[in-house]
Amino acid sequence: MTSSPSAVAAVPAAPSAAALVHFESAFTFEADCWDVHDAMDRGVQDFVLLDVRSHALYEAGHVPGAVSLPHAKIIESKMSAYAPGTLFVVYCAGPHCNGAHRGAVRLARLSRPVKLMIGGVTGWLDEGFSLERGAQGS
Repeated sequence: MTSSPSAVAAVPAAPSAAALVHFESAFTFEADCWDVHDAMDRGVQDFVLLDVRSHALYEAGHVPGAVSLPHAKIIESKMSAYAPGTLFVVYCAGPHCNGAHRGAVRLARLSRPVKLMIGGVTGWLDEGFSLERGAQGS
């Protein structure tokens, strides 16, 4: 008696060369919470970290050093305060939320370099990092 393959094995894995291209390219689109924290902790913040959730959610708890800019408000007039080559790293609540993707799309449409902080607030907390509460200082 033969059994059918699992749902995992039913579709063969990509050839190694294709897998390498795929997984290496992910780094051009994503940064993880640990790397963001490490850069900020070492004072090498060569990016602007954008919390693209609502201002109310930002005030309830956000990554220290993040700027509150809800994804729907990412428009050219707001981005003109930043040099054209500025790298933006966007995050939202976590893997269950697509707000960071929405923010990344808006930034890319404005020809701004952008990466997504994978995991968002959930990932940040999972790494053991703390959130800051309150309104953004200007």
